[in-house]
Amino acid sequence: MQNREKEIVKTSVIGIIGNAFLVAFKAFVGILAGSVAIIMDAVNNFTDALSSTITIAGTKLSAKKPDKKHPYGYGRIEYLTSTMIAVLILFAGGMAVYESIRSIIDHFANGTMPSFEIYSIVIVAMAIGVKVAIGLFFRKRGTTIESDALKASGMDALFDSILSTATLIGAIVAKFANFYIEGYLGVLIGLFILKSGFEVMRESLSSMIGDRFEREYVLAIKEDILAVKGVRGCYDLILNNYGHDKNIGSVHIGVDDALSAREIQAIEREITMLIYTKYHTIMTCGIYAENQSDEASHAVFEKVAEVIKKHPHVLQLHGFYLDKESATLSYDVVVSFDDPDAAGTVAEIKRETEEIFKDYHVFVQYDQDFSLSE
Repeated sequence: MQNREKEIVKTSVIGIIGNAFLVAFKAFVGILAGSVAIIMDAVNNFTDALSSTITIAGTKLSAKKPDKKHPYGYGRIEYLTSTMIAVLILFAGGMAVYESIRSIIDHFANGTMPSFEIYSIVIVAMAIGVKVAIGLFFRKRGTTIESDALKASGMDALFDSILSTATLIGAIVAKFANFYIEGYLGVLIGLFILKSGFEVMRESLSSMIGDRFEREYVLAIKEDILAVKGVRGCYDLILNNYGHDKNIGSVHIGVDDALSAREIQAIEREITMLIYTKYHTIMTCGIYAENQSDEASHAVFEKVAEVIKKHPHVLQLHGFYLDKESATLSYDVVVSFDDPDAAGTVAEIKRETEEIFKDYHVFVQYDQDFSLSE
């Protein structure tokens, strides 16, 4: 975790230094050429340096240890950092559109054209190369160390390089063809940046709300739990993310109802240690006692399964237990989010089961679809 923090800070510092040079270069060239577009490019580079500063601050804060007020730690601050960078991307896109429209209006009203020297064009081209390198570097490091903030900063840098390319094309056309296109290119690129900024914002906000974990990841955890000796089933897996490699979850496991408390505890301890070391997840295990081994219980289970098959929105039946002494039949069902009336479906399943087993008290528990759906 400390190595990851150092890598994020080091990458961000490189970004700050690179963008500081670009701000100085572009501001100088923009003032000499009288180009609002290049000056706005310098402003965009300043916001990139600011986004790297935000990334460093967010990384430092997210690494704080849990305390009484925040017992799950501060890892989700990284998602807030990505949201703030998305705001900077939206600001850059909005300013690009605004200044480009002003430039178009000024061109038609006063016939103004940017005035570029060859050296100015060369400097802008070199700056674009530097910006692309910074963007690709950030994206690569962000992907390697799984940092949404770095990936967002890299995306911001690449968008700025596209905007700078549009400015360069406008400068070349104005210089050699005496034809104005700079403002129009700026509007198109600005709109593209706005679209991408909204996408980054949507992803970061979705992470803060709580995304469903990838299905492959969930299936891998379930397979490992099922491989533990004594586990008959793995159900109700719930995972909550509190930052990079900071997950807290719960799961129900099915075990033979003849096992002792000591044997069940040994299974539970093995699972929690496995999931913590392999998946960086603090896992709590609940227990389902299963008793389908005798012929009578299995026959009841099969009839219940037939009831479940009539309801297409039910994804899973588990936690089945038949207690003949107390005449109690209980089980859980997982209902898809696609069901418009999940509570009604569970009530109907309970009613149908009671019609078949009139001598039993039937309990049907509704479980939410946290990890089963595609």
